[in-house]
This record gives sequence, structure tokens and C-alpha cells, in this order.
Amino acid sequence: MDSGQPDIDFKPVVKLFTPNAQCTWLLTELGRDDIAFGLCDLGMGMSELGFVSMTELRALRGPLGLPVELDEDFDADKPLSVCAAEAREHGRIVT
Repeated sequence: MDSGQPDIDFKPVVKLFTPNAQCTWLLTELGRDDIAFGLCDLGMGMSELGFVSMTELRALRGPLGLPVELDEDFDADKPLSVCAAEAREHGRIVT
């Protein structure tokens, strides 16, 4: 049933990544419970839309002990659905 309202397709507001573990997160929103939503790529060739705990991301360390970093130069130019489609096509998040 059509509600008459368009689907909301936010652009990612932040890109996080592990400098040495091939993981990337494009996040669109953060809830009060410290749970974010976005496109998650754990470097295994499959990106998926879902929820992620920011507490767990802050604690995560790659093989060399490096933490998750913020891509300060990231500026989304497309909505999350397009990012997800491109990730499925390429087997990873491409930005």
C-alpha cells in the first residue's frame, strides 16, 4: 500500500575506515542508544545495509592495533542506496 510519502534515501554523513583491515562504514544516522545505521563493509567482498554499535567501532583495532578512523575529506555526493548498489557491483564500498 502506497502511503503517498516518498522513500527517504539519506546521503551518508560520515565515512569510517580501518587503515589496515579493509573495513569501511558509510553512516547516515546515529540513534540515542549509540547504534548507527549505514552501509557496512568488513572487507570480505559483501557490503550490507545495517546497524552497527559505535561503542564496538570505538573499541575495534586492526591487525596492527590501529583504531577505526574518520575520513575527514569524505563528502557524500550520492544517497546511500546508490552507494550500496555500487558496492554490490564492485564487491566493496567505492567512494
